[in-house]
Amino acid sequence: MYSLKTLLVVYNRTLATLSTQVKRRQWKLRLIDDLTKLTSAEPIPLPVDPHELQQLEYRRVRVRGRYDHAKELYILPRSPVDPEKEAREAGRLSSSGETGANVVTPFHCTELGISILVNRGYVPKQKVRPETRMKGQVEGEVELVGVVRLTEQRRPFMPNNDVDRNRWHYRDLDAMSAMTGAEAIFIDADFASTIPGGPIGGQTRVTLRNEHMQYVITWYGLCAATSYMWYTKFIKKIKV
Repeated sequence: MYSLKTLLVVYNRTLATLSTQVKRRQWKLRLIDDLTKLTSAEPIPLPVDPHELQQLEYRRVRVRGRYDHAKELYILPRSPVDPEKEAREAGRLSSSGETGANVVTPFHCTELGISILVNRGYVPKQKVRPETRMKGQVEGEVELVGVVRLTEQRRPFMPNNDVDRNRWHYRDLDAMSAMTGAEAIFIDADFASTIPGGPIGGQTRVTLRNEHMQYVITWYGLCAATSYMWYTKFIKKIKV
């Protein structure tokens, strides 16, 4: 059976872990709030200085120009962003729902004189091929607002990007830039940019996994169990 010393060690470690999880949950909630504020702030003109852009991820920017639909890239598989649904499913191993792709298109910025990469948004898998959504292939100059995104590192177990087959699984801005001739600047177009029949904008995920509440409940339970063991083994005996 457990000795008094062992129970003290377990109890102190459990309390320390519980305190850490509470602090991490508070930090995660603040981070989610900060990201939400960034993605809803008043847009600024797109800077082209790489050093400045590195400090602006999730910042809303405004650009004007034309799409080059002949050089579309496809990030897949993707499901449409639904912040409320993602908040409900945060922490689950998987979620159900439709899958498709995000359509990334070079965009020549009229005022800046450069081309950037714009994630126009989500299309279901039966609409990935551009000929299936010709009404959404907007021509002419447009103005849009987007959210700055930086390059991604491939996560463990994620497939490598298949450049030859134009199947991208994560944002490798250098490779995408080399493929299209655009600068290594990437923005997610907002929902208002959506063209009827085209990709659905607003595909920036800002709902981070927040599993710390589950951990807090777990460690509260362990604290309660340890306290009960303490009571039955020592305190109750003393009373008797």
